[in-house]
Amino acid sequence: MNKIGFNVLVWSAAISDELMPVADRLKKIGYDGIECFLGGSDNTPYQRFGDHVQNLGMETTCVFVLGKEENIISPSKEVRDRGFERIKWAIDRAHDMHAKIICGPFHSAHAIFAQHAPQDQEYAWSAEVLHAAGLYAAQADIVLAIEALNRFECYLCNTMDQLSALVSRVAHPNVRAMYDTHHANIEEKKATQAINTIAPVLAHVHISENDRGTPGDGHVHWDETFSSLAKNKYKGWLTIEAFSRNDPDFANAINVWREYSKPWDIAENGYKFIKEMCIKHGL
Repeated sequence: MNKIGFNVLVWSAAISDELMPVADRLKKIGYDGIECFLGGSDNTPYQRFGDHVQNLGMETTCVFVLGKEENIISPSKEVRDRGFERIKWAIDRAHDMHAKIICGPFHSAHAIFAQHAPQDQEYAWSAEVLHAAGLYAAQADIVLAIEALNRFECYLCNTMDQLSALVSRVAHPNVRAMYDTHHANIEEKKATQAINTIAPVLAHVHISENDRGTPGDGHVHWDETFSSLAKNKYKGWLTIEAFSRNDPDFANAINVWREYSKPWDIAENGYKFIKEMCIKHGL
């Protein structure tokens, strides 16, 4: 059975010792791993938290984004170079945490838009930096799983067609793709077609409801999603990514203005839901 993870962004975007009891309880629920956001500038908590998770017999994965001044599709080489250095920083922090996956939309800056559709030159700049990042990640045995986002958060990669083309252009085995059910619910015509498209390079999956609450409580086409993953013999993580207003600064940054579900309800009910779907579809 695939490993099941939980993203602690529902509690905090900052890694600290305060998340250790959260990790303990997630372990008791049955989770195989914990996903953490890589941000800020303090490097010290990452190894300590990673060691704690490892001592629990669990694994870590990471999620990461780039800001406006680190946009690797910027016309400015100085900005692109800063983006590359920031990705290298993220790889170092993931290594500190014993993580083998960094996922996220770091093919470009999050929520930064241009007054045009994505251009070939932007894909070329992104691929150039990501190829170099793949070389760096390979030294730590880390896979970079880049993510397509919905049109309200990104313009470079909204669909699996665009994401697959970019991964092919990067042409490095340590740069692959992820599939997020929340974004796909907005942008894709059919989950089956989208998963079939991305399956050859798929390295990570976020299980996220249409409203970012508890998986199974909304209208994502879950049977189609799980059956398609099973038919494509997907063997990676199934990680719940849900949001709340527990961390107001992070919530404000991603336009979360209300509570969707209580965090522990998401964790407990979401885990049961994924287990049931995996058994149902033989995943």
